Amino acid sequence: MLLDVLKDFWQSTGFAVITFKQIIMLSVSFILLYLAIKKEFEPLLLVPIAFGMLLANLPLAGLMDPPKMALVIDPVTGEMVQETKQLGGLLYYLYQGVKLGIYPPLIFLGVGAMTDFGPLIANPRSILLGAAAQFGIFVTFIGAIALGFTGPEAASIGIIGGADGPTALYLTSKLAPHLLGPIAVAAYSYMALVPIIQPPIMKALTTKEEREIVMEQLRPVSKKEKVIFPIMVTVLVSLLLPSAAALVGMLMMGNLIRESGVVERLSKTVQNELINIVTIFLGTTVGATANAETFLSPATIKIIVLGLIAFSIGTATGVLFGKIMCKVSGGKVNPLIGSAGVSAVPMAARVSQKVGQEANPRNFLLMHAMGPNVAGVIGSAVAAGLLLMFFGG
Repeated sequence: MLLDVLKDFWQSTGFAVITFKQIIMLSVSFILLYLAIKKEFEPLLLVPIAFGMLLANLPLAGLMDPPKMALVIDPVTGEMVQETKQLGGLLYYLYQGVKLGIYPPLIFLGVGAMTDFGPLIANPRSILLGAAAQFGIFVTFIGAIALGFTGPEAASIGIIGGADGPTALYLTSKLAPHLLGPIAVAAYSYMALVPIIQPPIMKALTTKEEREIVMEQLRPVSKKEKVIFPIMVTVLVSLLLPSAAALVGMLMMGNLIRESGVVERLSKTVQNELINIVTIFLGTTVGATANAETFLSPATIKIIVLGLIAFSIGTATGVLFGKIMCKVSGGKVNPLIGSAGVSAVPMAARVSQKVGQEANPRNFLLMHAMGPNVAGVIGSAVAAGLLLMFFGG
């Protein structure tokens, strides 16, 4: 009798049914947690993503299970109707915010409230660097098509090159939700690895003399300019590309809340409580989509490799366009700020500053690099809107 009880107990545990693939995914989640906690690689993102991955791959927990429905006869009308027999898991319901495209725009609202567009306004030419850094998105899109992915899948993979996690999630949730797990992990992993991936590319494409260039101080930007900017960008982008309105509109609304100076309470809430809560929900549920059955496949390996190529090309094209601007300006533009055109705010700008100071201790490129960096945020959102316009039908 005791043996039967122990046997039944054992069979009711996850230990009895755990698979080799689930063990691999649990190991991946442990590695990501190590990188986030020990190495501090984007911990605000990687901790919830990695823990969500851990939760989704615990057998029998059912945290991502959908509700179970059954057909029953309505006692009043006599018609067959669907009835919920068993509710879904906790993360399944929280995931609806990703699936319905709610969380990413809310993240953009918080990003806008924390972003100073002053460097971009002071130097409008830097928007060209932000645009150039999006080139990797479209090159990788072509590569993904060549590897057999469909148009919507290739668009979702290519957007990784923008180095903007919320944008990648938003586009993927609309075009290829079945790829959300690997694309999310790739996008956020490469964002975390910006300080490792970018410097070798930057140094390989520039000379020491170019890296030593000291740029002139940016002009002061008035409050009036900062208030008009988000309104103008929202109107122009939304009229030109309506499919980008959700991301760009929320980004600029957050920035207007910040710069208006009349809603301090809202500004603090959006910058802190709101974005923190949404980040927890977004990260955990996105990580939970990376279950063993869908994640461990040849397609995932292709996505991770293509994502790295997209990010590398975006960095390279930004630097190369920076070299062009350097020549045109007569040596007044340091090409290193072009690498910040990818939308990893503010880490990419910090990398430009670090590499520049290694070449010349008198170099202070951070504010100059913030122009292309915030332009990259807008650029990746516009690129996502463009891809959504073509493949969202």
